[in-house]
Amino acid sequence: MRFLRILPLIIAASAASAGFAADANPAQDGFNHAESDAKAIAIADATMAAMGGRQAWDNTRHVTWRFFGNRLHVWDKYTGNHRFENKDLTVLSNLNTGEGRAWKAGVEITGTELEEALSSAKGAWINDAYWLVMPYKLKDSGVTLKYVGEVNDPAGAPSEVLQLTFQEVGRTPDNKYHVYVNQETGLVSHWMFWRNFNDAESRDLGPWTDWNKHGDILIASGHGKRVHTGIAVFDTLPDTAYLDPAPFVLSDHQ
Repeated sequence: MRFLRILPLIIAASAASAGFAADANPAQDGFNHAESDAKAIAIADATMAAMGGRQAWDNTRHVTWRFFGNRLHVWDKYTGNHRFENKDLTVLSNLNTGEGRAWKAGVEITGTELEEALSSAKGAWINDAYWLVMPYKLKDSGVTLKYVGEVNDPAGAPSEVLQLTFQEVGRTPDNKYHVYVNQETGLVSHWMFWRNFNDAESRDLGPWTDWNKHGDILIASGHGKRVHTGIAVFDTLPDTAYLDPAPFVLSDHQ
């Protein structure tokens, strides 16, 4: 997929053309339009198109992966149902309601231990899903997008850099990110992180590589020395994926 000619055209487009791009990739309610740059928004819209497009992302329902080859997530984007497996812990819950059940070494847990397991599973999903699908969330609720400039990413590829900050959303609203979008492919290639947007020192979170098609969208599995495994997208999964504590076996559904 080559995006070399498309991305600069979108960025340089008139206000009317930028509005058209935004219509194809509408922001979530609460996105900070007022303080976001039109150029940054246009780049976000362009990278969404490079990954398959907003409609393809919205139509993607079930996503499963192992975060850096370890803890398992099975996520129903439509309902919020979520399966989490980490070592001997299995949590079956709904991310929207916070309700669910959990098992430790095959034995169901209740009370305070259950509440801790539900909180742990949701916290892992918040972190791990961002590492998987952050580029699809550039226009999420609470996000402010700024255009930083044109620089080479750490691998030397010409890139456009976006700055993401947040307004009272999520568990870490003071975070700041710089996201590098490769000028040739239109895909995210690297990112940097500040725990607090006023911090002087950043943390290099590494590259986004190995973009591959899953369903109708592209997902990157590579993050330097760490790699997501078991990435798959499904239109349908049986209810047991979110109700049965028996281990989820990906090959049974492919």
